[in-house]
Amino acid sequence: MENQELIKQVTEKAEKWLTPAYDAETQAEVKRMLENPDKTELIDSFYKDLEFGTGGLRGIMGVGTNRMNIYTVGAATQGLSNYLNKCFADRDEISVVVGYDCRNNSDKFARISADIFSANGIKVYLFDALRPTPEVSFAIRHLGCQSGINITASHNPREYNGYKAYWDDGAQVLAPHDTAIIDEVNKVTVDDIKFNGNPELIQMIGKDVDDVYLSMVHSISIDPEVIRRQKDLSIVYTPLHGAGRVLIPDSLKEWGFENINCVPEQMVKDGNFPTVVSPNPENAEALSMAIALAKKIDADIVMASDPDADRVGMACKDDKGEWVLINGNQTCLIFLYYIIKNRIAMGKMQPNDFIVKTIVTTELIKAVADKNKIEMRDCYTGFKWIAREIRLSEGKQQYIGGGEESYGFLAEDFVRDKDAVSACSLLAEICAWAKDQGKTLYDVLMEIYVEYGFSKETTVNVVKPGKSGAEEIKAMMDNFRANPPKEIGGSAVSLIKDYKTLELTDAQGGVSKLDMPETSNVLQYFTVDGTKISVRPSGTEPKIKFYIEVKGEMGCPKCYASADAEAEKKVEAVRKSLGI
Repeated sequence: MENQELIKQVTEKAEKWLTPAYDAETQAEVKRMLENPDKTELIDSFYKDLEFGTGGLRGIMGVGTNRMNIYTVGAATQGLSNYLNKCFADRDEISVVVGYDCRNNSDKFARISADIFSANGIKVYLFDALRPTPEVSFAIRHLGCQSGINITASHNPREYNGYKAYWDDGAQVLAPHDTAIIDEVNKVTVDDIKFNGNPELIQMIGKDVDDVYLSMVHSISIDPEVIRRQKDLSIVYTPLHGAGRVLIPDSLKEWGFENINCVPEQMVKDGNFPTVVSPNPENAEALSMAIALAKKIDADIVMASDPDADRVGMACKDDKGEWVLINGNQTCLIFLYYIIKNRIAMGKMQPNDFIVKTIVTTELIKAVADKNKIEMRDCYTGFKWIAREIRLSEGKQQYIGGGEESYGFLAEDFVRDKDAVSACSLLAEICAWAKDQGKTLYDVLMEIYVEYGFSKETTVNVVKPGKSGAEEIKAMMDNFRANPPKEIGGSAVSLIKDYKTLELTDAQGGVSKLDMPETSNVLQYFTVDGTKISVRPSGTEPKIKFYIEVKGEMGCPKCYASADAEAEKKVEAVRKSLGI
């Protein structure tokens, strides 16, 4: 009965898309879904409206309210336009930046959005071609805009596209603006969308912004001398067909690196990502062509950016000369270790400097910060929360770096989103610094483990697609809250953090409040042996994520294999306990 009611609801919703307000191609596709005896596609396309998650608006491209298309993008832009005109009614001119990546329809959605903004009397700075997400964030602040959008689905599969909304500080939209924008979007009907733009209010931007941005990125180099000595560092880079191709090789050159080898097949802009299964630098497969080139030329480092060039993945040689991937936690750890160690060594560290990590990122970063007496802050997943910490301390304290386990890092404060352009440049500097001492990036990582303790991090993604999947994920979270584990992986649970209730519960049952800006559907368990488990439904994909971190000891740089094997046993015990 419930299913019949759902079919009735989505049918009524879909039939509204058969009016002349929608183009003939859209109407034909809706008719096909309505006439199909299997209603799965119809339900998935119309059972809800796309909502802002940790990454903004994101979904599979296609027809429907739960899909990315000119009407859902149009409604989002019209709603955002309405909200901007309310918020900044006292301004003579409201302006926005519009950017886009390499994905299919990204340029189309960007142009349509620019038209809608301009039709609502809003000045638009539209990038003349695909650009990295961080440059869009930079341009909002640089041009003094009130908002901005980037059309991208980051590292999602090729079927996806998305819409990231930014506020006047260059950061992704936070409360109360996020829900207020959604309220405005939800009021929009297709007849309200002003598709006919005002060309006089649309200004193309490109190299003029690139030059300023690249110059600012270069200013964060900590040790230019080491780059001069190691300018021949052999770098292999791939943009995975995306926006990194526009600026990352140029940035590396501006920093002084002269031996940059790009993977030619992947320097081609292509939203179908023909050379990879998925354009995600977290996946080993995505780096296989780059590693093949690195082996051929005996490179020092491999780096890859995702389609919108905000995340960076990397690989380096281990102590046996074999190419190995460095995971997101290790990447963030290496960046912050280098920044702290070398700012101290060069006398650049100030008493009010601070770093930020997300709650699901390795606790080894805290160990590094504590030992070096640097303030470290924890925040929610998503770079909008790191940007919030920068904003709160602006003019009082200096942000010197922050990141998350999902391969995002930001080394500067003039951008307010993760930045693969600066991250790739700084990564090359770290490699140059290591090589200057006769070491590799792998050697640096081993030294960190010996000094600060060993940890192994594993993320388990349990995918549950569609409406039924969303219900299963909710049931899993409800069950964890109703029946919290007493023991995980053979070690007693000593602390539980529930970010939905903002309660911290200790082993004795004592409850205190968590100091966070708002609630979030995340659970964390800490055990006596130092294990940390975080459970979190994804804000952008149909899955529930388990972040597992187990602790160990590494007596010497050559002890990695045994420490890793011991940690793997702990991880398996944790997974068995959680049934994942």
